[in-house]
Amino acid sequence: MTDGRLYRLAAFPVGDQGGNPAGVWIGASLPDPAYMQRIANEVGYSETAFVAPESGDVRTIRYFSPRAEVSFCGHATIAAAVAIGHRDGAGRYRFSSLVGDVDVEVGEQSGRFVASLTSVEPRHEPASVALIKEALALLGWRQEELDPSIPIAKAYAGAWHLVIAAGSEGRLANLDYAFDAMTTLMLRENLTTLQLVWRERADLIHSRNPFPVGGVVEDPATGAAAAALGGYLRDAGLLQGEARLEIRQGEVMGRPSLLVVDVPASGGIKVSGAAIDIRQGS
Repeated sequence: MTDGRLYRLAAFPVGDQGGNPAGVWIGASLPDPAYMQRIANEVGYSETAFVAPESGDVRTIRYFSPRAEVSFCGHATIAAAVAIGHRDGAGRYRFSSLVGDVDVEVGEQSGRFVASLTSVEPRHEPASVALIKEALALLGWRQEELDPSIPIAKAYAGAWHLVIAAGSEGRLANLDYAFDAMTTLMLRENLTTLQLVWRERADLIHSRNPFPVGGVVEDPATGAAAAALGGYLRDAGLLQGEARLEIRQGEVMGRPSLLVVDVPASGGIKVSGAAIDIRQGS
């Protein structure tokens, strides 16, 4: 079944600039995986979401990078929610994904649609000494250049990410890694992106996200990683109670992105942002 409409949106822009492009295919039922993979490859964005109605406000959603299916993608979720908002109106929807149900809310703000997602239950685990050593070597980063207040860890909120906190803005700004070797490492460790961060202040974090397993050198906005980071900081006791964080990403790439992360006392992490139209086609 291939009848559907393909939308192209940029999620988490700053005003009308930047954001992370995502394809959003919406149809009466999901096509077969080979077709979805082909469309994602042709679209060429880091992720394309495929959405079909299930019942009521429930939508089935699947995510594909140009190379493979991905269990969950935050920026494509926001893009899909905004696309549905344009088609079906503002409101609350439930996305049935491979990792579980993800609640989304779509509304209008300052003349544009904005959306939020609430992730599945986050979790984290310490990174092994061997993983830390190998990842830092491939990045060309040294242990003394890191922020010791945010230990390196694997974090999950629908997909696994390796969180590495730089100790300075300059360290984060200088990113040059071995693409093929990093791909091998991340596939072995079941990592979707590296969540490289620098905490400017308690409520403002700058992020860069290598995504070589999806065939992308760097992702300009990564909602799944933002949720995973919020969950890690909370559950590791690195936040003081409930918090709202701003994550700035894509700045060095010339695609500035803003992700607002609300961290409750327990449960899933809420990630919010806008999505702007790039182009529509059938």
